[in-house]
Amino acid sequence: MSEDIELPSTLVSRRDGKPVQAPAEQDVVRVLVADEHKLVRELLRHVLSAEDDFQVVDEAAGLEPLPEVAARVRPDIVLFDIDAPHHAPVEVVHRLRRAAPNAVLAVLSGHDDIELIKSMMRSGVRCYLHKEISCQDLVAALRGAVDAEGKVTLTVPRETFVEAEDRFAVPLSRREREVLALVAAAMSNRQIAVRLSVTEGTVKRHLRNIFHKLGAVSRIDAVNKFNKLVSGANSRLFPDHFIEVKSS
Repeated sequence: MSEDIELPSTLVSRRDGKPVQAPAEQDVVRVLVADEHKLVRELLRHVLSAEDDFQVVDEAAGLEPLPEVAARVRPDIVLFDIDAPHHAPVEVVHRLRRAAPNAVLAVLSGHDDIELIKSMMRSGVRCYLHKEISCQDLVAALRGAVDAEGKVTLTVPRETFVEAEDRFAVPLSRREREVLALVAAAMSNRQIAVRLSVTEGTVKRHLRNIFHKLGAVSRIDAVNKFNKLVSGANSRLFPDHFIEVKSS
């Protein structure tokens, strides 16, 4: 009697009895979606289910039941809307991290406030998606969040970063910038006062504040230090830690 031979799991038998290599199974990313609105959940399910490498394993009708569902289904990604009223997004993220510590947390939001984004990143969110995102970019962002361990994926209007970089890099108010721009144009305090329709004393007060904030000792020094801050590479908000997914 012939001895039975157990073939490796990656091999299958043809009709002639000879083994051939079986096609490798594609890794499927298991996604849990959450939103208060059934229509939104159905749309997300439709978009993701159309991709061969995504499977929507369950859904939650809002943030309250979400951690319990996540603990039960153990998804690879939790995709959830943080704009629901009466919920603290950071607390929800903390509950989710306890319930599904290995899941990638991806949030949907209609807000592009830089402080909200930073609080989500600090809490453990790996993917921040603005609701203006296209279906194509949504899928690309989620793939990027899974593949790029140690980084975060952001899809927000580019202007969010431009404005935020300027605000965080240079600690001057809009009026102080206007005053300094006129100083750079070699205007006197009196000329600046006339241009801005303020008193000369107000201009001097703005200049004192500018000198203090920039650590400047003269008008020329203030202009030079301002230009250096604006052009400096250290104005980046998320150095080496984010991937921005944008459609071409």
